Amino acid sequence: MQAAFYEKTGAARSVLTVAAMPVQIPAAGEVRVKLATSGVNPSDVKMRGGLRGGDLPWPRIVPHSDGAGVIDAVGDGVPAGRIGERVWVWNACWGRPYGTAAEYVCLPSNQAVPLPADVSFAAGACFGIPALTAWHAVHMDGGCAGKEVLVTGAAGAVGHYAVQFAKAAGAHVIATVSTDDKAAIAGAAGADEIVFYRREDVADRVLALTDGAGVARVIEVDLAANLPAALGALRADGDIVAYGSGALDIQVPFLPSVLKNICYRFFIVYHLAPADRARAVAGLTRALEAGLLRHHLGPAFPLHDIVAAHEAVEAGAIGNVVVTLQD
Repeated sequence: MQAAFYEKTGAARSVLTVAAMPVQIPAAGEVRVKLATSGVNPSDVKMRGGLRGGDLPWPRIVPHSDGAGVIDAVGDGVPAGRIGERVWVWNACWGRPYGTAAEYVCLPSNQAVPLPADVSFAAGACFGIPALTAWHAVHMDGGCAGKEVLVTGAAGAVGHYAVQFAKAAGAHVIATVSTDDKAAIAGAAGADEIVFYRREDVADRVLALTDGAGVARVIEVDLAANLPAALGALRADGDIVAYGSGALDIQVPFLPSVLKNICYRFFIVYHLAPADRARAVAGLTRALEAGLLRHHLGPAFPLHDIVAAHEAVEAGAIGNVVVTLQD
């Protein structure tokens, strides 16, 4: 099979290689997926760039955790009836050296989730990280039903789904974006109000939109950049759900936080507890089967052009970047 891999970290053009590799045989409890698509997430790009630090945990890494395709083989203990099933996969390259930037991937059976027939493989490559992150951010710790919610970066991969899940849960959604084009994306996803964070004071605008009360939850894409605005936009006893940050170390203003009884909630989708993962997968599946979700796909690249795919993510491509693996 053809696969992309790296054996050291660094710039995409310096370290990514596409070459032939053996097709794996699924072990007990595993399925093998003939992949049609592979999703490229910011975390994939950062890990290839050296976010882990130090030596690689394996001599060779096939990147990307998300993808979609068809199960073509199963290991012992997995029903043969799963062969031929359309699936999307999660955490393919987390704690493992073999991700979805390849024509085939073997992984535990539960990490291959049925994909409805009317959902494209391109969309399916965007679920493991963006959609599950969004679902958990909206529904964790009591959820957002009947609440005012601020979703930052609402035209981004996670934010776009977060707007939709929050609206479906019964929230009033305020979205931040940087441009008119992104405002159209967030509005089409269901955002009730749009705030242009480069043109407006986010906290002041949110307070005006909520009659001075503020929002109950901020779903935050970049805590380092947006923390002051988030604190200003929150009501007392509100929470900040942070799934991303542009800086690894953040100084948290104590007094504004304690005076409002603010709760900070951090999570990484790779590490969701099994029960939380099951809830998120089930919730996403229900939404897909009901046809409730819009998928905002960005540029697609063939496997041999994976370097360009990584560079597109680094350049801030709008929509989910996908690598295609089958003609």
